[in-house]
Amino acid sequence: MSGTRREIPNDPGRRDRILDAALDVIAESGVHRTTHRKIAARAGVPLGSLTYYFDGMDDLLALAFDRLADTMSRLYHRTVHGAGSQAEAEAAVVELICGPAYATDRDMTLIFEMYAYANHNTAVAATTRSWLARSRESLAPHFTPGVARALDALIEGWPMHSRFDAAPLNRQLVAGVVHAVVSAAPGLPDEQL
Repeated sequence: MSGTRREIPNDPGRRDRILDAALDVIAESGVHRTTHRKIAARAGVPLGSLTYYFDGMDDLLALAFDRLADTMSRLYHRTVHGAGSQAEAEAAVVELICGPAYATDRDMTLIFEMYAYANHNTAVAATTRSWLARSRESLAPHFTPGVARALDALIEGWPMHSRFDAAPLNRQLVAGVVHAVVSAAPGLPDEQL
């Protein structure tokens, strides 16, 4: 019987709370104003907990963005996975672009922050590349690689434009464009970059 207190975590969810708090702080303040103190306060943990679980701010931010990408990828996959026909797969893509679940205002803020930070952090750049690959893999059962790439660009880009246009998306227009991209598949190059 070893019985040391260190072997029994007294707060097993602390690390996850810290990562969630980091994402909340990033969404509110931006990466450039995110501090250990703000994250600890938001998570309701002692400041020293951050250095116990993470090797500095870069590590914490990288793991928080990894958590974001994983959460978004799972939602993306669930939305597309159940499609049983081409029409259902197209409708799923439209839902990802226009629906309320995938690209909330908070999600979009975090995505912008992640993309910007990826320019300066190799771990976050790798997370971003992996996220793009996972998105295309989710589309792969329904679309050719070239079409999946084009649709993924629409899924990522259209909500970004909508966010800055401050106008709701026209679901009928989005559905028409998605269908046009899918219908154009035989004429599109089918390359995977």
